Amino acid sequence: MTSDDLLPHVALSRHAHNRLGNQRTDEAWLEGRWSDPDSRVVVVAGTRLRVVDGEVPWLAPEAVPDGTRVLLGEEDGATYFAVLVAPAEASGAPEEWLPLRALLPALPGRPDLAPLLFHAIGLAEWHFATRFCPRCAGPLESRAAGHELRCLRCDKPQFPRSDPAVIMAVRHGDDILLGRQPRWPPDRWSTLAGFCEPGETLEDAVRREVGEEVGIRVGEVTYFGNQPWPLPASLMLGFVAHAETREIDVDGAEIEAARWFSRDEFGAAVAAGDMAVPRGVSISSSLLADWYGGPLPGDA
Repeated sequence: MTSDDLLPHVALSRHAHNRLGNQRTDEAWLEGRWSDPDSRVVVVAGTRLRVVDGEVPWLAPEAVPDGTRVLLGEEDGATYFAVLVAPAEASGAPEEWLPLRALLPALPGRPDLAPLLFHAIGLAEWHFATRFCPRCAGPLESRAAGHELRCLRCDKPQFPRSDPAVIMAVRHGDDILLGRQPRWPPDRWSTLAGFCEPGETLEDAVRREVGEEVGIRVGEVTYFGNQPWPLPASLMLGFVAHAETREIDVDGAEIEAARWFSRDEFGAAVAAGDMAVPRGVSISSSLLADWYGGPLPGDA
């Protein structure tokens, strides 16, 4: 078994594309790459991608509608772009346009293209949400191949940002703690997660979030890995949190229930279909597989 089999988020990170940051303001170069028939473009309508026969189509530049042109970068010698259009301008049936979360289970099949799609959706989310200058409410103009928005009134630039979020496998001995949110289906369980606050280390964010959500005191915190998560603009930083206590006291707001699972209990419940857990490229799935010691029941 390879680390790619056990840890899908590691496989994704191995396919990072060259973002060509130095070329984003070279208009002649950009036009040249846009004119290249080997260049490929993904269309994003609002924050959704079109899926045809189970795949996101990458089109030649001349086959895409007008919109905000975004340079994604280079992969295997080809240049990749995204074009951002309003939802009303999307072609095809409405049911073909899906949010990124609906595509996650299929991404491990093409790990080389997944980072490009994450890049495209992350910028689309930023453009969609950032309509006016936060300083003076002036109009914004896209620059630097979609990676800068500059105010036409006060000239202040805006840049994309990622919000750091921690996600953790809380362990005590051989057991793992899983929780569920009130809005989830009754059989769905997952690892705990939360956002890092200003002036806080990542490790302290893990301890605080676990304490707030389930009342467990965490001691040692070890880094596991990270994953871009443009839903809408996060960087998920994974950790293993070693619990010093076992008594659970859920907050009742973000977490409605939590419990400890042994590997036998977990494996039997998942295999029987009594329990749904994260799958695909989710770093939560990788945290679970790392604790479980292999692919989760039902995974190939």
